[in-house]
Formats: sequence, structure tokens, C-alpha cells
Amino acid sequence: MKKAIFPGSFDPITNGHYDIIKRGISLFDEVIVAIGVNAEKKYMFSLEDRKRFIEEAFKDEPKVKVITYSGLTIDLCKKEKAEFILRGLRNPADFEFEKAIAHTNRVMSKIETVFLLTAARTSFISSSIVRDVLRNGGDISQLVPESVLDKK
Repeated sequence: MKKAIFPGSFDPITNGHYDIIKRGISLFDEVIVAIGVNAEKKYMFSLEDRKRFIEEAFKDEPKVKVITYSGLTIDLCKKEKAEFILRGLRNPADFEFEKAIAHTNRVMSKIETVFLLTAARTSFISSSIVRDVLRNGGDISQLVPESVLDKK
């Protein structure tokens, strides 16, 4: 069984994340969306809300599992018996950042990172942009799955 971990803070999940997960489903037997917990970070949405947004968005997809974790992603991969880390790339800056992490993970473990380019229609979307639009009273309906709109 080929399992991939798709790690992130998902504060909130965006249509870009959604697209990567949907496309990952065709590549892997299971995609584990892993919401990282970082005590140093201030989140707009609670951990419970972020988990619920993703679970609701993929409620009809049995190949998607949503969990929370802290610590190293490679340790989570070992715990979940996942051989791959799934990551989306929006731009060259993402690539440089993610490449360094992927090399580090490979030095520390045998986990491979699989990169998917974001779809052109979602490549500009980031969780930080969504949060900024929300803080300023803007419409995020084109940026996030419907499950996020129910909460905002």
C-alpha cells in the first residue's frame, strides 16, 4: 500500500491544497493530511476547525485520512508507515524551500518527497492570503473549499 503524508498547517485549507490532495489520491492508495501543531505559531482557526474543514471537504473520499501531529514529519511517516511526503509547489521560491527540506528528510530517512505543481487556477492562493482577505472582510469563496465558508 502506497501512503503519502501531506503535511501543513492548513490555516485554512485552500483550493490549492484541495487540488493537490485530489491529485494525490490518484497516485497513492492513501493520502494522510497531517495538520502540524506548532506552539510558537498563532493560528486564525482552531486545530479542531482546521481538521473539520478538511474532513468535511473529503467526507466522500475514503482514501483521505486527516490527523494532527507535532514533531518531525519523517517521524510521523515512520509511525504511519508512509513512504512518501506529498508537497505542492506554487512558484520557484516554494521549490527552493521545499527542496532543502526534501534533501534533509532524505538524509535523515528513506522517505521520498513527491512534488506536484499547483494548477494554474490555484497557484496564487496561499493560506496567508486567505487569512488577510478574511481579516479585511473580503470574499474568500473562490479561494477555499465550501467547508471553510460554513465556519467563517
